[in-house]
Amino acid sequence: MRTNHRSTLLALTASGLLWGTTVPLSKVALTGMSPAWLTVARFALAVLPLAWVGRRHLRRAVSPGVLVSGVTGYGAVIVLQNAGIQRTSVSHAALLIGAMPVLVALLTVALGRSRVGPVAWLGFALGLGGVALVAVIGADAGGTATLAGDALVVLSLLFSAVFLVAQPRLLAGRDPVAVTAVQLAAAAAGTLPVALILDGVPAAVPGPAPLAAAVGLAIGGTLVPFTLFAWAQARVSPEIAGAFLNLEPLVGVALGVAAFGDPVGPAQVAGGVAILVGIALNAVPRRGTPRVPDLPVRQKALVSSPA
Repeated sequence: MRTNHRSTLLALTASGLLWGTTVPLSKVALTGMSPAWLTVARFALAVLPLAWVGRRHLRRAVSPGVLVSGVTGYGAVIVLQNAGIQRTSVSHAALLIGAMPVLVALLTVALGRSRVGPVAWLGFALGLGGVALVAVIGADAGGTATLAGDALVVLSLLFSAVFLVAQPRLLAGRDPVAVTAVQLAAAAAGTLPVALILDGVPAAVPGPAPLAAAVGLAIGGTLVPFTLFAWAQARVSPEIAGAFLNLEPLVGVALGVAAFGDPVGPAQVAGGVAILVGIALNAVPRRGTPRVPDLPVRQKALVSSPA
């Protein structure tokens, strides 16, 4: 049992660290690709090896709910996020993404799936206040950050929070690798007409740097972390899984400052600290929080590891 728990925590940690590279990689890829086409390329490249790994359970993974969740939870979310990243700085986008655990916790409370006390509500307020500091005040701190770009990133987070809370029910009794493969295929297929309508057929192949970044997104930012996260999410509650997403903004901000020279002013620092403190306060154990029990042995046999 302890070994299984340790493996789950390691999978969640690896997912958060790898996802931390997605904003910087997206920023580079977007210099040669549109937000919609980057989404199509990212998921199309990732889905084939993923489908091969989960090939034995693909048929069982296909359902209307899984397909719709793929189009909205992956496709629409990443298109919006790409559009936001294109219009704002790497560090801004990464800090805003740090609010995801707070949004997930708020949504579970709104749906009546958990009860919270004053400490958790303080965490919600700090987390959302941090988002406001980064998006509204921090946009004037120089660099490439804009309010429009930050707003698109926040909108993508709202859609993603809904998806994260709904995902455990879609994974129940199914192979998470196969479910993720079906969702990514649906995301690529659903985004393709959007890319054609908005941007037409690409006139040329992207340059070496955008192309390499897109491949990195497909493998290191999608194939590996999405699979690990889905595997681990089938074993823990949404709140616990969501808490590990705060690794993403830490890595993203560090890369934004080091690789892109993003300025970090007082508003960004205060906002980032508020978001992280809000996450920490929401991680405090509280009564009424539902726990997802270990999967029965029969269901565990259906779960294949990506390793």
